Amino acid sequence: MGLLLRFVIGNIFDMLQVLILIRVFISWIPHDPDGKFAIILYGVTESILRPIRENLPLVANGLDLTPVIAFFIIGFLKKILLFAV
Repeated sequence: MGLLLRFVIGNIFDMLQVLILIRVFISWIPHDPDGKFAIILYGVTESILRPIRENLPLVANGLDLTPVIAFFIIGFLKKILLFAV
């Protein structure tokens, strides 16, 4: 049971980090923000990024550093949860 839980927790947190990376890469290229993929991607990642943006305004010269902070927070939480399991 412990190995299954570790596997699920690890994969969920890895998937969140990948989705944030995809969002960052997509922001650099022209895309349709009303497409199905973009709506799902923004819906999932914005629920992670919005609280960080509201509490830590990390925009410098038009560069949003919120995904970097979110990436590290997700990795930190993943390690804590995997250590506890």
